[in-house]
Amino acid sequence: MSAMELNGGSVLAMVGENCVAIASDLRLGQQALTLSCAHDKVFRITDRCYLGMPGLASDTETLRQRFRYRTKMYELKEEREIEPETFAHLVSSTLYEKRFGPYFIEPVIAGITGPNSSEPNKPFIAAADLIGCLNFAKDFVVAGTASDKLFGMAEGLWEEGLGPDELFETISQTLLGALERDALSGWGAIVRVITPDKVIERVLRSRQD
Repeated sequence: MSAMELNGGSVLAMVGENCVAIASDLRLGQQALTLSCAHDKVFRITDRCYLGMPGLASDTETLRQRFRYRTKMYELKEEREIEPETFAHLVSSTLYEKRFGPYFIEPVIAGITGPNSSEPNKPFIAAADLIGCLNFAKDFVVAGTASDKLFGMAEGLWEEGLGPDELFETISQTLLGALERDALSGWGAIVRVITPDKVIERVLRSRQD
C-alpha cells in the first residue's frame, strides 16, 4: 500500500452558477483500520477560498500550518486577501520545492474571486499532484483514494448552471455514491457551498461499516 492510501480519504470540488462546492469524507484510517470518523480534510484559507488535502495525515497537518503562515504573510504584505488562483500557485510552488522528497498530498482548491478582482464572484477550482502540477477545470476536480469512482459519478450527475441548492445536492450524491464503493473512504462527509455572501456547511451521514 502506498503512502497516499495509508490514511485513506477523498475530496471533491464542483463549480456552479456563481458558487462553488468542496466536500470531503470524514474517515481517518491506518490501512483497513478506522481510527476516527471526524477527520475533516478541508480547511478555510479565506472566507472565499478553501483547501482540501487528502493523503498522508501527518503531511496534511504540516502543510495546513505552512499554508496558514504563507497566506498571513501575503495578506500583511499585500494588504488584501489572497485570491483563489493566486493561492493555487502558492500551493504549487510550495509542493514543487519538495519535489525530491514530496509531501504525500493531493490538494484541491475551491473558491470565488473577490469583489475587487477583474472578474468578481467567478468560481474557481483546481487540483494538483504531489509535486504541484496544477489541473484547472471548469466542472469538477477529484482527489484521494476514491478518485476513479468520483470521476464516474461526477460525469453522470454534474451539469452547467447549478444554483447553490442544486450544487449541494449534486456534490452530495456524487460523493456518497463514490464512498459506497471505496473501503478506505467514508464514515460520513462534510460539504461546503461557497457563495458571494456566505458559506453553507452541512454534514452528511453515510454507511458506518
